[in-house]
Amino acid sequence: MQLLALGLNHQTAPLSLRERVAFLPEEVQGAIARLRARFARADVGTLSEAAIVSTCNRTELYCAVDQPEHAGIALAEFVAVEKGIGPADLARVFYTLPKGNAVRHAFRVASGLDSMVLGEPQILGQMKQAERLAREAGGLGLLLNHLFQRTFAVAKEVRSSTEIGVHSVSMAAAAVKMAERIFGNLEDCHLLLVGAGEMIELSATHFAARRPKSITVANRTIERAHSLATRFHGRSMPLSELPDALARFDVLVSCTASSLPIIGLGMVERAVRTRRHRPMVVVDLAVPRDVEPEVARLDDVFVYTIDDLGHMVQVGQESRQAAVAQAEAIIESRVRDFESWLAGRATVPLIRDIRQRAEEMRRYEIERARRQLARGEDADAVLEKLSQALTNKFLHAPISVLNDAAAASDEERLRQIEMVARFYRDHVQHNGR
Repeated sequence: MQLLALGLNHQTAPLSLRERVAFLPEEVQGAIARLRARFARADVGTLSEAAIVSTCNRTELYCAVDQPEHAGIALAEFVAVEKGIGPADLARVFYTLPKGNAVRHAFRVASGLDSMVLGEPQILGQMKQAERLAREAGGLGLLLNHLFQRTFAVAKEVRSSTEIGVHSVSMAAAAVKMAERIFGNLEDCHLLLVGAGEMIELSATHFAARRPKSITVANRTIERAHSLATRFHGRSMPLSELPDALARFDVLVSCTASSLPIIGLGMVERAVRTRRHRPMVVVDLAVPRDVEPEVARLDDVFVYTIDDLGHMVQVGQESRQAAVAQAEAIIESRVRDFESWLAGRATVPLIRDIRQRAEEMRRYEIERARRQLARGEDADAVLEKLSQALTNKFLHAPISVLNDAAAASDEERLRQIEMVARFYRDHVQHNGR
């Protein structure tokens, strides 16, 4: 089986397409099951393992397949069918990475080198979640399990050995800067956080440092909203109250796992009228988007998506190029280690067969010797016959190779002779001492 990765990210696809391709956590298990069933039905080879990494910036499939040239097309078609997107639209933005390129890509992603925010740490947690979901779905086997474990180890090594994450401007910090561009000092602003996940928690930390007039957390699960709001001396409210309460807030930051927008054009229009056109900053960190795109057309409403913030955080990344070079060197070294492991795994079936054949020969000769001893034959003579029989069988394979080499080309004959000679020089003599 061979490793194959396929997907799109913020470098190849706009947000409008990324949000359509995103897999929510609760969708992953069913998607992996349907993917495996599709390969079982189609004449595109075997797919034995699969995992889906889906974040704000990317959707990627990591698979173990036996026919990568056919599997790549089948994987793209699967995503197109799952998400109701034309195959041609995906073909323009999808990348396919086989073998070592897939390994290198996974290492770079987990290390924050392929992120919109260079060195951002959230992606490692997201990949660990993808590994857990794939494991629960039965999608992990020897190959992907080793890939993910090595990926996590490489990401840890990169972050501990380089300064790739030092002074990294996060999306949450960028959201604060965008709000300050409109309002200046945020101490008179009322802040609404929609959601209660990691990104909202990070946003709350950054905004709280600016001491806004109030902080409110809205979430479908009121207990989670209350828990987060309490940490920042804020208030909580159920998400169902959002339409009536929106007008009270100057800054809204939203990041939920909803598959459809939860903040619509009509809701924001009513809030703007109630506010008498006082400006409102709306930061949408979700993929798929929480805010309908049409909201950005309203006067007095400043909408920023995750791509808008991404452009902002690019500033100053040139100063971390030395850390990037160090990280890339570490990754290349670990890619070679992984490829060596893969090469070793390729010989496992042959090693298993050789051992099995040797064990069969050993048992056969032992049983024959026991029968001879049972008939009363001399023990020394039986041992002599046993050793001669095992020696002849041991020598049969290399002697056959040398005999066949006589009819081969000069180059091939020398290669086979050197192979047998090296085996005896490095192994037989060493073990015989």
